Amino acid sequence: MRRIVMLTALFAALATPAGAQDWPAKPIRILVGFGPGGGTDIATRIIAEPLGQVLGQAVVVENKPGAGSTIASDLVAKAPKDGYTAVMLSAGHTVSAAMFKSLPYDSVTDFAPVGLVADSAFVIAARKDFPANDVKGLIALAKAQPGKLNFATVGIGSTQQFAGELFRQMAGIDVQHVAYRGTPAVVKALLAKEVDYAVELVHAVNGQVQAGELKLIAVGAPERWPTIPDVPTVAESGVPGYSVVGWYGLVFPAGTPSSIVEKTNLALKDVLSRPDIRDRLDKIGARAHYSTAQEFGGFLQREIAQWQSVREKANIPQN
Repeated sequence: MRRIVMLTALFAALATPAGAQDWPAKPIRILVGFGPGGGTDIATRIIAEPLGQVLGQAVVVENKPGAGSTIASDLVAKAPKDGYTAVMLSAGHTVSAAMFKSLPYDSVTDFAPVGLVADSAFVIAARKDFPANDVKGLIALAKAQPGKLNFATVGIGSTQQFAGELFRQMAGIDVQHVAYRGTPAVVKALLAKEVDYAVELVHAVNGQVQAGELKLIAVGAPERWPTIPDVPTVAESGVPGYSVVGWYGLVFPAGTPSSIVEKTNLALKDVLSRPDIRDRLDKIGARAHYSTAQEFGGFLQREIAQWQSVREKANIPQN
């Protein structure tokens, strides 16, 4: 009997990858699919140093921009499954899954979710002389003038466009989408009264709102956002069930040992509970959001299914 127990223990030890037993033994890389200075990049850098302190090794952030962040995701999907290469995903990851006919990786099965890191709020922002001041007014105006109103986003296939299309579908209105190249162009178009409203991240338009040059109609999050508590949600303003948030979440390549995933998740939990980290995320318009690996995995699947449905109903062509 003793021999059987010893053999069982030996087989269990052999089944555990050698690298997982003493992980981490060297610096960990987190790739970011966008250039320096963007929301994903800044959020990743905010958590990188304290995460490394908890894990006992440096966490290095590397920018790998291009192709809507799919280059970075592809690199990680094909990276060694040893816990030394991760990628910080954003909402664009699930939108890309709906937009592209084929990607060099599977957006779900080629990754091992670690956990959500933070959320960011999308808002409906309007030019200051827009006749409506709330969602009900916007819907009434759109229904009285089918096809006449328009909304701006940072481009076709962007998370902002999908958030705007979901609003259009759920509100039952006929409005036109106008695509611009980047947030500055969207803000400029609003200020120039080229468009009626825009769907954008709150921190991207907050300066103009504070200056009285733009106004907020509603926030897309499921509950009111801490930094703009007086702005009602879309859901409470006439479109029940509407919920869209920007988000950042960490993943390893699929096949990474579960012990490494769990250790990283617990380190994230520690980091995201710290008041100074939460304050730093608040300053970039984000909110710390810890989740388990399992919760994040389910979230990814639901997001992809939602955006696929939005794309099909809006007849947005796949690339």
